[in-house]
Amino acid sequence: MLPNEILKRQFLEIVNNQLKSNDPPEAKQTLDRLKKEGYSDADARVLIAQCVAAEMFNVMKHNKPYDNERYVRNLNRLPDFPSEE
Repeated sequence: MLPNEILKRQFLEIVNNQLKSNDPPEAKQTLDRLKKEGYSDADARVLIAQCVAAEMFNVMKHNKPYDNERYVRNLNRLPDFPSEE
């Protein structure tokens, strides 16, 4: 398996865990919104996983803790690409 596929699976697992635990609740709200906008369940989960990846990148790049507000802002921006702001 290619490294990118491994990372994709890990990010999707995080999304699945967030949806299962409803933590943060905005993940489920975003999934529902994207599906209403016409995205398939699988595609919506991949979009959410992009926000997970962006947040993890920010954590590692800036050596700072997870920022739930930034993560939720990125979820609310979907389907636009996540931002580092």
